[in-house]
Amino acid sequence: MGKFWNLVDKVIKDSDVLLLLLDARLVEETMNPEVENKVEESEKPLIYVITKCDLVDKDVVEVYKKKLKPCVFISAKKHFGTKILRDRILIEAEKAGIKTYKTINVGVLGYPNVGKSSLINAMKGKKSAPTSIISGYTKNLQMVRTHKRMMLMDTPGVIPYSEKDYIKHALIGTIDFNQIREADIVVIKLMEKYSGMIEYFYGVDTQKDKEETIKEIALKRGILRKGGEPDITKTAKTIIRDWQTGKIK
Repeated sequence: MGKFWNLVDKVIKDSDVLLLLLDARLVEETMNPEVENKVEESEKPLIYVITKCDLVDKDVVEVYKKKLKPCVFISAKKHFGTKILRDRILIEAEKAGIKTYKTINVGVLGYPNVGKSSLINAMKGKKSAPTSIISGYTKNLQMVRTHKRMMLMDTPGVIPYSEKDYIKHALIGTIDFNQIREADIVVIKLMEKYSGMIEYFYGVDTQKDKEETIKEIALKRGILRKGGEPDITKTAKTIIRDWQTGKIK
């Protein structure tokens, strides 16, 4: 973890403009106060980039447009918002006094699995940064030119030192779904946060007992133990995988 924070410090030091990426489904959870404080101390421009906006309703977008400024919404998958972000970077660089003939170094920061590499690839227009649903896939600092005036620096995801919330990390995707302990508890928390979403996606009835809902999904999907009993753990991990990969929306 210390090594990653050293990289963050280097990116902030070497950047003209910084992007903090947040998952549209978990904006509050993917805020990173330690990164924000470091950027504030550097007195460099910070743009909030809310990724995966195709996975949320428009009203969510409107709430955070007012709350976070400057803020740009992106769907790397649908190539939505990349031009808006490019224009915003140019505006912030100009406000910061970066000469128009200079290359703008843009640091990309955020939790693991919020879509940093996918964003860079979308802005580049072709695959430049490696992507994976496996948390922490980006291991080192990578620099990619995405525009004649822009060089983006992709970093490994960083987690605040003090953060120990296991369920939160499972939902964000900082823990790979295969490695999650007590996956059923994570799914129950997800059902509580997004009432009816899981049930709708899998085509099952909403029930007060969330454990029964997981059992119903297991039976419907044929995820069974020997003897025909529902495999709760495997089903819960399947649900988390579908959530982390953006299938559930």
